[in-house]
Amino acid sequence: MRIAVYLPLLLSVIAPLGARPLSERCEPRLATWLLTASALILGVATTVSLGLLAITGLIGVPFLADLGHWSARTAQVNDPAEPPVALLAGLLLGGALLTAARMLWRRARSIASAIWDAACMPTPDGLVIVEDEAPDAYALPGLPGRVVVSTGMLRTLDKAEHDILLAHERAHLTSHHYLFVALAGLGAAANPLLRPFATAVTYTVERWADEQAARATGDRRRVARAVGKAALAAHNAPAPRLSTLGFRGVLGRRGPLAGAGPVPRRVAALLAPPLTRHPGLALVTTACLALTMVSTVAATRDLHDLLEVVGIAHHHDPHHPDPHHPDPDRPNHDALPFG
Repeated sequence: MRIAVYLPLLLSVIAPLGARPLSERCEPRLATWLLTASALILGVATTVSLGLLAITGLIGVPFLADLGHWSARTAQVNDPAEPPVALLAGLLLGGALLTAARMLWRRARSIASAIWDAACMPTPDGLVIVEDEAPDAYALPGLPGRVVVSTGMLRTLDKAEHDILLAHERAHLTSHHYLFVALAGLGAAANPLLRPFATAVTYTVERWADEQAARATGDRRRVARAVGKAALAAHNAPAPRLSTLGFRGVLGRRGPLAGAGPVPRRVAALLAPPLTRHPGLALVTTACLALTMVSTVAATRDLHDLLEVVGIAHHHDPHHPDPHHPDPDRPNHDALPFG
């Protein structure tokens, strides 16, 4: 446990350095899956590690050890964390749980609101056109989802580009990209060191949708022009009065095609040959996640073994005699009729 419990914490510092290379060199669909899994697994693993460190610190406190029928002295000898480390782990654990719970609550409310809004937009083909001069387009998840496009955006693009825009937005809906963004964000909320993974996922889901639009239309260069044209129009337009969900880049207004930072990278990727799955990066990422899960399971099992050891030591401690197994050299007053 002295090594395994710290390994996920170490990997959460090192692994995010590979988030951007993975997002730019690996096929977008696979990259999205790997990045989301990395954020979620590392977020859960680091939270568990903090919990294990905090627990080992608690069982070393005599008062708490007595409540759990553990030997505090044995726990202190076998404790993988010094008291200050255990205290810090407990504080970080509380912050991680609180932040993750708040993020989960807000995202669940946003998705529920989106589903309700989509249900209030009856349309035979899933396309909703709103009267608005501001160039705007976004995917609204629901049962089924809706693609919302402003008249300003339709006037900005030509007929062929309309098809590209719709294919891009519908790709967000059919592939449930909002779930990938939500899960990656949840991992980053539990561990802020994992934010590069969440940022990379918001980029790769756009690349994923771009590639699906390119396959649907058969013209990568035209898709690249449409992406750049729509992004430039949305960037120069005034900010929208309302925000549908606040998920910039996937679900919010001006989401999928806005943001000057990632747009040039998306255009350049569309003008280049399609990316491959890059088995080397995929293998390294998978190995890192497997090592994280194995170390977390090992640390949890070691804590279970430690609790058994300190429990046994408590029953054999002469300062804490077990009432069910009294010391034969000590008089048993309960057996005397008059005390």
